[in-house]
Amino acid sequence: MLNILKTLIARKHILILGFGQEGKSTLRRLLQAGGYASLTIADQAGASPEDASIQVLSGPSYMDTLSDYDLVFKSPGIVLPMDPAGYDCQITSQMEVFITAYREQIIGITGTKGKSTVTTLLYHILKENNRDVVLAGNIGIPAFDILESIHDQTRIICELSCHQLEYIHVSPHVAVLLNLHEEHLDHYGTMASYIHAKQQIYLHQKPEDLFFCDLGILPSKNHCPARIYTVSDRFSTADVLLNGSRIRFEHGEYRLPVKEIHLLGHHNHLDIAYDYAICYMLGLSDEEFDAALRTYQPLPHRLSFIGEQNQIRYYDDSISTIGDTTIQALKSVPNVGSVLIGGMDRGIEYDDLISYLSKDPVPHIILMEATGRRIFQEIQQNYPDFHSPHRLLLVDTLKEAVTAARGLTPPGSACILSPAAASYGIFRNFEERGDVFKKLVFHDG
Repeated sequence: MLNILKTLIARKHILILGFGQEGKSTLRRLLQAGGYASLTIADQAGASPEDASIQVLSGPSYMDTLSDYDLVFKSPGIVLPMDPAGYDCQITSQMEVFITAYREQIIGITGTKGKSTVTTLLYHILKENNRDVVLAGNIGIPAFDILESIHDQTRIICELSCHQLEYIHVSPHVAVLLNLHEEHLDHYGTMASYIHAKQQIYLHQKPEDLFFCDLGILPSKNHCPARIYTVSDRFSTADVLLNGSRIRFEHGEYRLPVKEIHLLGHHNHLDIAYDYAICYMLGLSDEEFDAALRTYQPLPHRLSFIGEQNQIRYYDDSISTIGDTTIQALKSVPNVGSVLIGGMDRGIEYDDLISYLSKDPVPHIILMEATGRRIFQEIQQNYPDFHSPHRLLLVDTLKEAVTAARGLTPPGSACILSPAAASYGIFRNFEERGDVFKKLVFHDG
């Protein structure tokens, strides 16, 4: 890996664009590799590197001079003022260099929803079966920080966000695209641009590579050179088929022990189907897969049961940022007495969610924040046949929503936080939103 990095940066003027966790990680490896002509950090908030020879650009104009450099390491999420082709510099990223170095060992996983579950579950199953495996990517640990843990036979299970994929020119040996929903349009502007970022996970694959994707989002003809395996819970022609609680792939057929695993809901069972197919191809037996699946604990804030208070069961699904995930939550939890919906308004459509809420028997729909107000107004204006509109309650904040749910949710039923909206501008992230929800339920009551 360091040899690739040394060759890439040799005698070049380097800019690290963004100095968060990944930017700091990139700096450490560049200093270790050495051989560059100069090294500069550009971050709007500024930076204080220990090495005095490193220049720092900050303030509103921190991206004005990108073309003055030979090579720019861009951090995920930073929005470039113009298309990369418009700059005179080469724009790369830590993830692009990492995939280039370890492409043959990487199983890369992306999708609008479910990628963290599929990634961590696959890692857990392989680890439990004593495989040489590491976790990388969009999970809070920069890829450059785990280099010492990677050996020639190590499998690298890599969660990839749209921001990490956006400008890369290399794809992993095994790629997984779970689904595509309206998301991050505040960053990408159009759904087409967002989809193209996700498609980078397979666009640069080779004929000997493998690509797993939902049957409904197959690549256009000749756009994916890899061997494609389709996954579905609807069409029997799929290579990987989830039929009820049975997963079929090639000569394997595995029955999910639905009542003995911690992943709730059909959408999670479809995620398991992807991992079953990959593990089958890696040579794991059904018995090995089954034993590890039973011990997997879901990540926090993903339709997680957080406890019971005054005979009400509370579920934290704070990661829900689109209508479909709220629909899945309502389908997955038995006897729902109330659902809390709303957050930052990014302009996504809620027609499907509103239609589902109209027919779902949930007795109390508590709407909050900007999207809650918009959903409430759209129902009033556009859905005169909405079933039992008295079920709707509009409040301002999560705190008010929890207070309302505490008084309205029938004893013996469940209350779900499943916002169908982003948390930005209200909380730092969905994790904080989920933590606040739990605190409000169990400590502020």
